Amino acid sequence: MPDDDLTINLTRDQALVLSDWLDRMIGTPAFDNLVNDERAVWSPLHTIVGTLDRSLVEIFMPDYSGRLHAARERLLDDLGDMGRPPVEE
Repeated sequence: MPDDDLTINLTRDQALVLSDWLDRMIGTPAFDNLVNDERAVWSPLHTIVGTLDRSLVEIFMPDYSGRLHAARERLLDDLGDMGRPPVEE
């Protein structure tokens, strides 16, 4: 199979939230140990992080945290109850 490139499209909100999450997770023992179990995953992770860092001017803006919060809220609204723990009655 040829080594063709693959394109993944994310909304700006998705990219911003993913970038922030990866920035917080990479370097933590739990995340690094999980990825180290499948070391080849580091290659695409570094490519994704580099692409996000180069593409998101928002991460350098003074109102970054407000933009990030708004992006999270929009994504959560779109998700509805998906991923939310069941409510115990």
